[in-house]
Amino acid sequence: MPDSRMKNMGAEDEEGVYKFWLSAKADGEKVKKLRAQTEKEASRKANFPGFRKGQIPPYAQGQITTFAVQEALIKTCEESLEAYGLESLPGSSGEVTVNEDIKEICKGYKVGTDIPFTATYRGKYDSAVHAAMESSEEETAAEDVVVDVEAVAE
Repeated sequence: MPDSRMKNMGAEDEEGVYKFWLSAKADGEKVKKLRAQTEKEASRKANFPGFRKGQIPPYAQGQITTFAVQEALIKTCEESLEAYGLESLPGSSGEVTVNEDIKEICKGYKVGTDIPFTATYRGKYDSAVHAAMESSEEETAAEDVVVDVEAVAE
């Protein structure tokens, strides 16, 4: 993932569980698409008093933006898990905590701009990914060894 950093903050109480710190940017285009999708769904189901059916009042626009920003941050965190070879924990033990206040982000947010953020979460190293990495490292190490054929033949 471009413009992102993942740091292992150390082991937790459970076996194989670590706390991770992430610094990344949520893509502005992703937020824009999520906002448009949410707005479309809301206009289909919208029935606000004083407004025609399907009309979204101005006071609900902020809530739609907040929802789109939250979704984009969550999706970025999910993508980072995959990109860094990690797996999330099931249930509330794998909860992601965004360190910035989302309401503050949304106050000055201009639709389409990237959102830099930091987050912390608990997770495990994905055993399948790390096993594949270790086997490829072993293959590389075996290829790098120089063998003197004449000495072996004697």
